[in-house]
Amino acid sequence: MKNVKGIFRGFTGVRPKARSTIQSSALKENATGFLFLLPALIVLGLFLFIPAMMSLYYSFTDYYMLTPDLTEFIGLENFRTLLSDATFRTSVGNIFQFVLFIMPIQVGTALGLALLVNRSRRGTMFYKIAYFSPVVMSLVVVSVLWLYILNPASGLLNEILQTIGLPAQPFLSSPNQAMYVIIFVSAWQGAGYQMLIFLAGLQNIPEEVYEASTIDGANKWQQFLNVTLPMLKPTSLLILTTTLIDAFKLIIQPMVMTQGGPLNSTLTPVYYIFRTGFTDRQIGFASALTVMYGGIIIIFTVLQRKFVGGDKNE
Repeated sequence: MKNVKGIFRGFTGVRPKARSTIQSSALKENATGFLFLLPALIVLGLFLFIPAMMSLYYSFTDYYMLTPDLTEFIGLENFRTLLSDATFRTSVGNIFQFVLFIMPIQVGTALGLALLVNRSRRGTMFYKIAYFSPVVMSLVVVSVLWLYILNPASGLLNEILQTIGLPAQPFLSSPNQAMYVIIFVSAWQGAGYQMLIFLAGLQNIPEEVYEASTIDGANKWQQFLNVTLPMLKPTSLLILTTTLIDAFKLIIQPMVMTQGGPLNSTLTPVYYIFRTGFTDRQIGFASALTVMYGGIIIIFTVLQRKFVGGDKNE
């Protein structure tokens, strides 16, 4: 028997008791880690997974908030209605317009600010605070602030335009201008956060790479194209993905500044879902809108990662 134990120890390199102790220790560590994760899992379950499942269920019903006892299962009827809903199509078109403009404007502004701050030798902290301060402000406060600035009758911006001889603009009361105002305000408010992420990426690029490119005769523009941008690719992918998801969730700015108008020109799907569910009390139809729109977001996020993400082996 002793020989068998000796052979076993020689084969495994670990005594049976020691191996049992290691396994027990690993189980305890896993249990400890799970206990630390448990509060977060409970919160996610209560406020994400359970509501998502309830929304999926209600999307197949005619649940009306004022008469919940009369709720009936109606199958795909909400989705058939949704596909013929002109207001939903308008809101989707509006959000695509918003995404099309906000992505290059906000990301480009953030990258430009990061490059400026990264090159600055003095006042770096001041610039970081100045550019980041809109991010920490409440979206409601920012929206109300811009409402006063863009007021057609007494707003600061129209006062400036008239002072230099230009006509006053309707801004938020014009169907042709309102969405572009929302885009500008959103980019102004969000670029500071992305600037800090870009700045962290820039500061992780080794200085030796720039020195080597200088020796090879590269100018600043060539360094930016051939060194900075390629080495910022992981950072850029992160920022593009988060910007896309945040853009699809747009609601506060149009809710506060235009209430979705004029003529639904700034109505977004999330705001339409909110109005349908909490103003019109049509929880069943609002749930169908949520399911459909969630699918659209997932599809576009996957497509973006596929076409922008590049080679995974890089």
